Amino acid sequence: MSQTPSSDLKHLLPSELDTGTVKQGQITFGNWRGDADVPEAQPPHALPPSERIGFAVMGLGRLTLGEILPAFLQCQLAKPVALISGRREKARSAGHAYGIGEDSLFTYDEIHKLADRPDIQAVYVATPNALHASQVEALAAAGKHVLCEKPMANSSADAKRMIEACHAAGVKLMIAYRCHYEPFNQLVRKLVQSGELGRPKLVEAINTQMQGNADQWRLKPELAGGGALPDIGLYCLNGTRSVLGEEPESLFAQMVSPPDDPRYKNLDETFSFMLRFPSGVIANCATSYGAHESKDLRIHLEKGWISLENAFAYTGHRLRIGRRQGDHKIVSEWHIPAENQFTLEIDHFAECILQNQPPRTSGEEGLRDQKLMEALYQSARTGQMIHLPKDAL
Repeated sequence: MSQTPSSDLKHLLPSELDTGTVKQGQITFGNWRGDADVPEAQPPHALPPSERIGFAVMGLGRLTLGEILPAFLQCQLAKPVALISGRREKARSAGHAYGIGEDSLFTYDEIHKLADRPDIQAVYVATPNALHASQVEALAAAGKHVLCEKPMANSSADAKRMIEACHAAGVKLMIAYRCHYEPFNQLVRKLVQSGELGRPKLVEAINTQMQGNADQWRLKPELAGGGALPDIGLYCLNGTRSVLGEEPESLFAQMVSPPDDPRYKNLDETFSFMLRFPSGVIANCATSYGAHESKDLRIHLEKGWISLENAFAYTGHRLRIGRRQGDHKIVSEWHIPAENQFTLEIDHFAECILQNQPPRTSGEEGLRDQKLMEALYQSARTGQMIHLPKDAL
């Protein structure tokens, strides 16, 4: 039977508003919603699989298996093509789930073999902090672009090594500051820097969680480089710098490690710090492995305040803004579509490779945080405020 509609039904066919238009290979739709509602987002423009950037993922821990690999399923510009792990059977199991064959599974001492795989263009490094420097150097020598988890390293000296190795090899280095790509955090940064609510005066950032008694690499200083500060306090430090768009001129810190808890013999359980910026903004930040989970950011400005609940979490963001409206004070809650921040950061790095552009969160960004954390630990040890030279970062 013919599928061609009869002439008397042609006037009932969907319009271009429903079927969409194709321009330069991309399908777009007109807005069907009324002026009172937010327009619908356009369909994502994904590259065909053969044109996407091929990633190897190094380190198959909780973060990789629970967040990073699943995030690739939503990517528009990237795809996972190889895995690097210390356990072959673990890599085999994960590879099976993502269609990655035996010939694309590597151990840590086989990084040099990646040089013979042109389909692997980039590597996402998600291993313990102390391993980052040597692994990134090896990946750069193999000619691979690197997306490295935060914190970048255990020291600013190691961070510099990573930057120099990638620069010498002509490959890109990006640090996985996922919150930079998360829509709510982006909106807060844009609103603060727009001046719409006047100049910021105070920032409060907190990131806490209850650490269990399990044997974990994050509680081993030789692997983690520190305790709560580099692991979760880094979000407060980097988030404050990002929101304000400036670098601190001085800082002061205090650290508490329970004397009766052997887990924190050489690690910080609770860490609090103050940052002062050239504009006059003061930021009060706190992080702890011993307090119930809280991951919030609050900015106090001349004409209002901004509160982002779960700012540093994977999900559950809630954005509220308080300000004056006429003779009244109002508090409004902003609703925007949630997106996978791991997907967004991976696709950003893939786009940088495709367009040969520098990543938004470069190795230099990671190095600045490493220097600041070293100064924070110095302040906590000495009880002194640290004044940072203008060229210190």
